[in-house]
Amino acid sequence: MKTQDYINIENEFGAHNYHPLDVVVHSAERCWVTDVEGKKYLDCLAAYSAVNQGHCHPKLFKTFVEQATKVTLTSRAFRNDQLPRLYQKLNQMTGYEMSLPMNSGAEAVESAIKLARRWAYDVKGIEENKAEIIVATGNFHGRTSTIVGFSDDPSSFKGFGPYCTSAFPMHEYGNAEDLRTKITPNTAAVLIEPIQGEGGVVIPPDGYLKEVEKICHENNVLFICDEIQAGLGRSGKLFAHYYEGVRPDMVIIGKALSGGYYPVSAVLADKKVMLVIHPGEHGSTFGGNPLGAAVAVKALEILEEEDLIERSNELGEYFMTKLRAIDSPMIDFVRGRGLWIGFVLKTKARPYCEMLKEEGILCKETHVNIIRFAPPLVITKEEIDWAVAKIEKVVKSLDK
Repeated sequence: MKTQDYINIENEFGAHNYHPLDVVVHSAERCWVTDVEGKKYLDCLAAYSAVNQGHCHPKLFKTFVEQATKVTLTSRAFRNDQLPRLYQKLNQMTGYEMSLPMNSGAEAVESAIKLARRWAYDVKGIEENKAEIIVATGNFHGRTSTIVGFSDDPSSFKGFGPYCTSAFPMHEYGNAEDLRTKITPNTAAVLIEPIQGEGGVVIPPDGYLKEVEKICHENNVLFICDEIQAGLGRSGKLFAHYYEGVRPDMVIIGKALSGGYYPVSAVLADKKVMLVIHPGEHGSTFGGNPLGAAVAVKALEILEEEDLIERSNELGEYFMTKLRAIDSPMIDFVRGRGLWIGFVLKTKARPYCEMLKEEGILCKETHVNIIRFAPPLVITKEEIDWAVAKIEKVVKSLDK
């Protein structure tokens, strides 16, 4: 079958909850994907940072196959020999005493919300069903009904209510003084992204995270960082909150935690927070399964062994410098951290993404006028040079 045949089938029988570019991927390796007709593309989205280690990493494949021939799923009613290794690896890499494994990023966010609320009632002493979690404008934490209820993006929340908006007051992202005004005796936690990915790689002002941490400590409030996209090397550090030297009470991770082989996410916290939930009060059929745990350990090891976090920092600066050198009246500015770049235009970004696809580069628009460039962290300078030449060609062709 050809590309259009697959598109026709998908449009006929699949839910229309995405608006993908019309490329049908058949295979992938490192930074490159190949469509059903044999054309190769440089992947500059990396499955929203899920494949930081590159597509089909051979070490991950080997681990996946080896574990799949032993046992893939055991109920958490029993123990397995892979999950303890993941717990230990996360502790060694991050310093957090404990972790709670789940599957998708949204599940991990929901788990963090439950932990914060239980801590608020059992430790802080907030009246039952009164706990509030302050979020930020422009946030994106997932697609569950609870999470979209505290989004300010109509495309996420409109038509899915009713919501309990009073449980999630909102402050202006990057404005610590506005956050301070939202704190009440019922505030349990502050939940933010240290860099807003879906918002277009939005970086808050210097000092914001430090001030958020201070406000939380002063008011006995938990500080929660959603590092699902920003973390595990994408921003040029293990976690984006490292840029300000803060230590949140909880960190939420996912995506690259499994290198794209299996959905794995987790909440990281110390015992004083994690142990407020007791056996039987939270769980997941697949969360913490041996296949996912084995893959996650290897994915974390690859980040370290191949210096991918350092590469992200170095090559991200290189990529942004090259993009900023493109002379076009349609480019507003370029921002980013590591290999996570917001290419902000003065016009709609979708036509640029469609033309870049024709040139062999896959990327995606967000918030109408922003293109995110986020290739796998294994990309080389030569591949970046090739990409920038194509990007410049497309930008200048649309200047006319």
